[in-house]
Amino acid sequence: MTEFSNPNLKVLFDTDDISARVAKLGAEITADHAGRDLVLVGVLKGSCIFMADLMRTIDLPLKIDFMAVSSYKDGTTSTGDVEILKDLSSSIRGKDVLVIEDIVDTGLTLTRLLEILGTRGANSIKLATFLDKPAPRINKDLKIDYTGFVIPNEFVVGYGLDAAGRYRNLPFIAVVLDPNDA
Repeated sequence: MTEFSNPNLKVLFDTDDISARVAKLGAEITADHAGRDLVLVGVLKGSCIFMADLMRTIDLPLKIDFMAVSSYKDGTTSTGDVEILKDLSSSIRGKDVLVIEDIVDTGLTLTRLLEILGTRGANSIKLATFLDKPAPRINKDLKIDYTGFVIPNEFVVGYGLDAAGRYRNLPFIAVVLDPNDA
């Protein structure tokens, strides 16, 4: 399904675009991590669909885990002060960790999350994001190792990304034409 009956949404990446890009990312990750003890850490909730598709394209034995974090104290603006809502279930000591994110924009929350994970004894920590929105980036030094798509500074939904909890289930990425109507 690449069409949706909401005229307020314009498809940016359809299912074919997404499948092709995720397969390429999986091949890159496979090549880069061959022979390593890889753990994928999904940042909930938005990363779940990307992570599920991505891990099926990685041809390595791997483990998965999840974290849920928040830095939106007032609900709309990231403070960069990360509160861990759900922590990892297992230790990452001695492992190669690939943090899976749905979208990177300001980079504040992710920078702090990577700092927290960096204290836990992993061999390496890399970052994969489905969408990179560099325009609002505050932390210009944030290194993204694997990027699905670079997007303009527009509000997008679908493929795990939401507007007030809705649209995560869309199998494509769409620009919300009027965010007040989402």
